[in-house]
Amino acid sequence: MSDVIRPRRKQKLWRLFLMPALVLVAALAWSAFWFYAASQLDAKADAWRAREAQSGRVYECGKRSVAGFPFRFEVTCSEATVKLVSQSAGSPAPVTARLGDILVVAQVYDPKLLIAEFSAPATISAPDGLALTATWRHARSSILGLPGIPQRASIVFDAPAIGRLNGQGATPLARADHVELHARLGEGPVQGGPVIETVLQLRSGSLRELHPLLAEPFDADIRTRLTGLKDLSPKPWPARFRELQAAGGHVEIVQSRIQQGELIAVSAGTLQLNAKGGIEGELQMTVAGIEKIVPALGIDKMLEQGVPQATLDRVAPGVKAEDVGNLLGALDKAIPGFGKALRQNANAGVTAGINSLGKEAVLEGKKARSFPLRFNDGAVYLGPLRVGQVPPLF
Repeated sequence: MSDVIRPRRKQKLWRLFLMPALVLVAALAWSAFWFYAASQLDAKADAWRAREAQSGRVYECGKRSVAGFPFRFEVTCSEATVKLVSQSAGSPAPVTARLGDILVVAQVYDPKLLIAEFSAPATISAPDGLALTATWRHARSSILGLPGIPQRASIVFDAPAIGRLNGQGATPLARADHVELHARLGEGPVQGGPVIETVLQLRSGSLRELHPLLAEPFDADIRTRLTGLKDLSPKPWPARFRELQAAGGHVEIVQSRIQQGELIAVSAGTLQLNAKGGIEGELQMTVAGIEKIVPALGIDKMLEQGVPQATLDRVAPGVKAEDVGNLLGALDKAIPGFGKALRQNANAGVTAGINSLGKEAVLEGKKARSFPLRFNDGAVYLGPLRVGQVPPLF
């Protein structure tokens, strides 16, 4: 019996083109979505700038562009400027900062996470004629939660440096090898308001012209917890501080550790604001190597050369400079050489005096002293000694 030869069925060609057609449609739909979303970025950025401007923070871009197709958005802001108006107590005049390029990146699948990079240098000008320049090797930040309430934010600088501009160039004021600042919403609200937790980490930082102690490199690790805010809507800082004071809010220094060579200082406590904007509160400090502080204060040189009245007003209000000089001169006349000995041994006397303020302790295996650091209407006291003054915050 011979086999019956059946004709072959014609293949349906449309099946061959189905998958490529679906891919093409998906690609066109994705492209349309990306370009539509990119077109909305300008509107959202302008709305955000308008909200910030109401709080005295004015952001401008000389040129703005959008790229990153197909899987992310890259917004570049060239010739950026930031103008801060009424952001400090008693200073309504603006402070203007001019930066290089700012690149902001968001993934299409996670648009609430924004990552930004900043190009150096930046120049800062104040109304009193002060002009500063800032440089860094790398600067980047991230923020999660926009356009709603931010959940966390971070900013990191590698090798930042700040200098004061003058006719010959820039005078160094501050520098560090590395700086990080992290903030996030805490676990739960207090009295209906948000709780903000922050961490500041600084490596090999130094601040010149503020105090000789701060000119030498030091490391810092400071953790805080802020309560008393009603909301996180944009506001000028003085208004925010007033709101914080009216609500009975405070900053809890959960942990602070500062190390400078053999000197180690840790502290914890709570600070708040009074009705005049002054800082009130107390920190309990434990310091190892406190004897290293006194020589840096230069007390022996001050006694030898004469104590400026401004210095006495800061550390011993009410004492006159001429009284100190007259006392040392009288001691020299009564007991020849005694006044000179007091000058030469002033550091030892001050060290003994500071040691008497607190009690013995052990810090990281080293002998230490523990004592309170008090804040009274912005004045800072180490025991009975006034060692500094913080201006009002509103």
